[in-house]
Order: sequence, then C-alpha cells, then structure tokens
Amino acid sequence: MRAFLASSIGVACTAALALPLALNPAPARGDRDGRAESAGGTQSLPLLPLGGSGLDRGAAMSAGAVLGVAPRSVRPFSLVGVVWDDASARLRGQVQVRTREAATGAWSAWRDLEALDDDAPDPDSPESAGGRRHGGTTPLWVGDSNGVQARVSPRGGSGVLSAQPAGLPSGLRLELVDPGRGPATLARPLTTDPSADPSTEPGSDPSTDPSSEPAMEDPPADLSASPEAPQADPEDPSAPPEPEPSELTPEPSTPPPLELPEEQPKTSAAQAHTAPRPRIVTRAGWGADEKLREKGHRYTKTVKVAFVHHTVTGNAYSCSQVPSVMRSIYRYHVKSMGWRDFGYNFAVDKCGNIYEGRSGGVTKAVQGAHTLGFNKNSMGIAVLGTYSSKKPAGKAVKAVAKLTAWKLGLFGRNPRGTTHLTSAGGNRYKKGKKAKLRVISGHRDGYNTECPGDALYTKLGTVRSKAARLQGR
Repeated sequence: MRAFLASSIGVACTAALALPLALNPAPARGDRDGRAESAGGTQSLPLLPLGGSGLDRGAAMSAGAVLGVAPRSVRPFSLVGVVWDDASARLRGQVQVRTREAATGAWSAWRDLEALDDDAPDPDSPESAGGRRHGGTTPLWVGDSNGVQARVSPRGGSGVLSAQPAGLPSGLRLELVDPGRGPATLARPLTTDPSADPSTEPGSDPSTDPSSEPAMEDPPADLSASPEAPQADPEDPSAPPEPEPSELTPEPSTPPPLELPEEQPKTSAAQAHTAPRPRIVTRAGWGADEKLREKGHRYTKTVKVAFVHHTVTGNAYSCSQVPSVMRSIYRYHVKSMGWRDFGYNFAVDKCGNIYEGRSGGVTKAVQGAHTLGFNKNSMGIAVLGTYSSKKPAGKAVKAVAKLTAWKLGLFGRNPRGTTHLTSAGGNRYKKGKKAKLRVISGHRDGYNTECPGDALYTKLGTVRSKAARLQGR
C-alpha cells in the first residue's frame, strides 16, 4: 500500500513541534454522515493555510507546513486520514498528523500518512466512474482520541503561504472516523457453530433473494456447492479466450452468521487439491453497516492470484479492537475515498483471525479494489498493521496460508504455481500487458510499491509452502 515516497522536510519538522498547543474548545464541524452514537460517523476538517489558523506564521513557514489544522478538540474518533477532490491528482508533499488520546490527554508524536494510490479500483471499472472517487492517504488507526493537529508541506515548496500551494491537490481535508459501537453480538466470544454454513442458510444465496435488485446476465455459480475444476490458464496465449464475467448480482436479504465454520469443501475427481475452510468472521460479525456501501455485488470469472497487502494503519491495536478497526477502514474506503465497498476481499489480524472484507460471498470471485490494475480475477488479503520492518505475527502468517489454501483450492489454483493476468493499467504494467505472477503474490509484484512491507513480503514463501501442504500438494 505504501507507494515509494521520499521525505521532503527532514529536520525542519522540529520547528513546528514548538508550536503552542492552545486548543480550540469548540467541537469540530462538518460531519457529513449525521453521526449517531452507535453508528459512528466522519468529521471532515478542511486543511487551511496555517498562518490564518491562529498559528505563528514564521514557525509554520520555517517548518514548511503550508496547510494544516491547528491543534484542536474534536468529537471522539479512532482513525484519521487525509483526502482530496481529484482521485487522479498525485500528492507531491508530506502529510503528518498527531492526535490526543482521550483517556490520558497525551499527544502522540508526529506520524506520516502515505498516499493511497496503489490500492484502488481499476481505471476501467464502474467503481472508478461517476465522479465519486477521491484521492487520499492511507488511514491511521489511533484508538479513542479527542484532539488532532495536521500539517501538509509540498515537496520542494517555496515556503510561501497561499490558499493552494503548488504541488498539492485541491480540496485537502482531514477525515476523522468514529467506528461506532457495533452490534451487541460483538460482546460475545468469537465461537464457531459447526453446523452453520451460509451456503445452505435460507436467504444467503444472492441469486435466490427475490427482494434484491435484478441481476445482470448469468450470475456466477455458488462455488461452495460445486468448486470449479482446474482449467488451463485462460490468459495464456495458447489457451482459448475466457468468457466475459457477469458484472452485477443482487445482495442477500439476511446477514450471515457470526463466523463461518471450519469444514472440508466438496471435492470431485477433477478437483483433487482442496483445503479445509478456515473460520472467517463475517461482515455481520464485525458490524459492517450495509447501508454505507453500494447495493449489489460485482464479480469476475475466477480467482487466479491472491495479492497480499498490509494496511499501513499501524500496529497499535488490540485484537479485541479489530471489529472497530474494520468498521473504520470500511467507512473511510466508502465515505471518504468514494469506493463502493471495503477495498480488500479479506483481512487478517495479528492474532490470526480472518475477516470477510468486501461483500458478495466468501466463496465467490468478488471484484475488489485492492491492487490497481489487477482487481479482475484476483483477490486481496490485507494483514492489519504496518510491516515495513516489524515482523508479522506467526499466527497471521499461518492464517493467510489457511485462507489462500482454501480459497485458491476452490478455483483449482496451486499456491506454489504461477499464472497470467492482464493489466488494466498501472505503474508497473501498462494497460493490456500480460503479467506472469505467482498465484500468491505480494502487492509489489503487480505495482511499484513497498506493500506489503519488506518484513511481510519475505514471509510469502512460507505462506506458499504452508498453503500447498494444506491442499495436499
């Protein structure tokens, strides 16, 4: 997720640390979501010239912090990011935030927010059309907070304060996300009902729900009933062309149970390599508000590659907080970034729990917004945290292996194998270029980015080996 970004202000940040911390006692305005205490919401604060925000103009200029938010009190929030109007505009600058912990009143150190331009819908997808998308940074999980300060300095800026400095996109604003409390069911321990299976629960199959919006032609089959047999790579030049996938099917009328069970998928003579289905906390389990996302679901034909990511949201979360982290990222992706749903198909926390991300059915080939240029015929798995240098927990690595072994097995994919995907456009492969990729790849294999971080990327060999063994290979 982290694109290669060079630091631009260096030691000049020291001057801004000396800025006075007189807080504005008034609460933040601009909550677009009509926030309710239980439902959560988003506060949106414009980033303005710091000289006009009550800060010392000389200190702001010496630090190079041209736009920002003065230190102020706000309503409670747990996740912060910065967005701007034009999704195609690039951020040529440095964004930094610091926050005040609600329980202690202590301020954090300044932390960088990197541009989120590599985890995104494909350029030619309906999700990119319609003008809803915004540019933005990676969000940062900060826990229960009630104060914030932000600054943005253009790379190579002139030091002149203006309403719109050169190199910075227009409409810059700070997004403060309150995840809300979530459903009462989250107070229960996460336990598994071995008899629960959404593929057999009434109302769980979108194609049988008469109350949902009409489906476009030929919705994909439910692979939990009959897994796809291994096929020749349809994008290999020697293979026949793959049929066009269905675009939209309706959503289920009833939520799935809290968790999906461990079970052995059905097999056939043609589908010899399968793996047990791991426990997966459903969207209902982590408290997704289904009214936030767009209706319906978009599918592609198959799943050929699993892209592994890290969320760069920081590692300062407890596993009991993960439902809140998931709701915060979900709200940021939809309400702040303008995506149709949660970007990743699955998420994994540091305790090894697996979460359903984008809606549409965990057994299906749901098109996500996780790897710019390669969202078709792939899935995205995000390990919650930042793993540029910090090693991922062994439980998280094992969970990624279990998940990929099971899901790729449904589509006849060998975790140790390679395949081909056609790029929809990106900075590593131009549109129309056929890329040879590992079946389990890191995000950086499809896009020039640091994601999933060096420490996690080096574990992908272990993931492939474990997943292959789980498939009996």
